Amino acid sequence: MSGLLYIFLGEFKIAYPPIGARGKAPEKVREHRINEDITAKELRVFGAEGDESEIVSLARALVMAEEAELDLVEVAPKAAPPVCKVMDYGKFLFEESKKKNAAKKKQKKMQVKEIKFRPGTGDGDYQIKVKHLMQFLGEGNKTKITIRYRGREMAHRELGMEMLKRIEADLVDYGKVEQFPKMEGRQMVMVIGPISKKKK
Repeated sequence: MSGLLYIFLGEFKIAYPPIGARGKAPEKVREHRINEDITAKELRVFGAEGDESEIVSLARALVMAEEAELDLVEVAPKAAPPVCKVMDYGKFLFEESKKKNAAKKKQKKMQVKEIKFRPGTGDGDYQIKVKHLMQFLGEGNKTKITIRYRGREMAHRELGMEMLKRIEADLVDYGKVEQFPKMEGRQMVMVIGPISKKKK
């Protein structure tokens, strides 16, 4: 088999050796020594089928890879002796790239979502705001709950505290308090962070 296998990853096109061709990966994506680039004279080698390792010479290891029509890949260069595995290096890189891309997608950037209340927020409006908070926490975001005081309401800060306690109780299955209520100017602020979902 000749030619190159082109793998498309997002906006990038990477050329890998054909399966079993024992070619060299492009220098810019090479993360391991492979085949003739390996310099150690003695190696601990794992076979392609997950066979038990054996310590052999570099020459013997290259023959093993050649017979399997695969690559000899140095996976632990600092070990004594270095550890190598017989595998399809192009396929290995492709699978590693897929894993990294999947991990990046899962690493959702946490945002802080703010919902504002008033000491006298009505029950209907309260329920709508709490549902939004549940949604934000369920999506893995932190929530900032703000009680805004106006005029003479500053003389009744306990009303805001009571509301924050009610909110905390309503969100107990969705998040936990990371910043307890404190005054910031004319507003009282509390921060609730998401909790990990329990595995069933």
